[in-house]
Amino acid sequence: MRIALFCHSLLSDWNHGNAHFLRGVVTELAERGHEVRAFEPRDAWSLQNLVADHGEAPLREVREIYPRVDPIRYDLASLDLDEALEGASLVIVHEWSEPELVARVGAHRARASYRLLFHDTHHRSVTDPGTMARYDLARYDGVLAFGRVIRDIYLARRWARRAFVWHEAADVRVFRPRRGGRPERDLVWIGNWGDDERTRELDAFLIGPARDLGLSARVHGVRYPEHARAALDAAGIEHRGWLPNYRAPEAFARAKVTVHVPRRPYVAALPGIPTIRPFEAMACAIPLVCSPWSDAEGLFSPGLDYLVARDGGEMKRHLAALLAEPALAAELAERGRTTILARHTCAHRVDELLGIAAELGVEVDRPSPAATTQRATS
Repeated sequence: MRIALFCHSLLSDWNHGNAHFLRGVVTELAERGHEVRAFEPRDAWSLQNLVADHGEAPLREVREIYPRVDPIRYDLASLDLDEALEGASLVIVHEWSEPELVARVGAHRARASYRLLFHDTHHRSVTDPGTMARYDLARYDGVLAFGRVIRDIYLARRWARRAFVWHEAADVRVFRPRRGGRPERDLVWIGNWGDDERTRELDAFLIGPARDLGLSARVHGVRYPEHARAALDAAGIEHRGWLPNYRAPEAFARAKVTVHVPRRPYVAALPGIPTIRPFEAMACAIPLVCSPWSDAEGLFSPGLDYLVARDGGEMKRHLAALLAEPALAAELAERGRTTILARHTCAHRVDELLGIAAELGVEVDRPSPAATTQRATS
């Protein structure tokens, strides 16, 4: 089956978490024998920032890590949709696409036989509904929403006729434990600043506990303002800037524990959506402690797959216990990874995607018998 994917970028994950999951999905589809044609704008904001900060080398490296990921970089003004979508059975347009592209692909669908899906992995349907309402999805066959609450919003507001829950998941070809060697530090946190969407939370659940416990800690991420870098420095936390996402497993292997601090919109208005980071951390078998978020959809078993800290004091107690009791930490890490491998890999999400396509009337080819799925790469 030929599948076309339009997204902001697969080559760059600079402040662009959608690349993490989509790289894994494209790889999994290709390994099963499907032809995936991915398209990203030549002037993608994330890629421009990456090249400005780090040059072209990361673009070459990501192609080596993901040999199945080979996106076509296009200019919207000259994009020929007849050529791009020729022979496609399924087309997916990601939410971080230009409204003009969303509308043009929708208009093209009116005279084509493929099925067309809109993929939403952001909180704008809640925090900026006026912008989302301007997307023209009239000719789209459905929406892939990365949480039940997002799906329900599309249906309740009649932005789409059909909508399906399609959570993100871990690319376990890349996100797996790195064995050997002793950890170099107590704590690592991988995450971007977040436009002040979690400033208080980072102080309460990351900076304060690391400082008060005297932990050796490192933070990776971009867009940290001067006051944030000063706060990290004052707490004795090393800030190392952008880390290619595919190198996160190495960073996890060099630390004893990690934390997840979701942005405020997900905690306040989007229960059940953890975003990609916890999936990836648990896939790498590092003990994880989360600041509060509601697992309203039962993705995990809080307290068994990861620990939950209701406030900064509880975060300190959890971190201290995990660092003092290696057996407890190992049990938590193994339980988290087991849950990922059982339920939350990109292979599971590809199964779900192909099931949705079949429900929409796409004739889905059977996977090649020789194809290996991510569930076999544990």
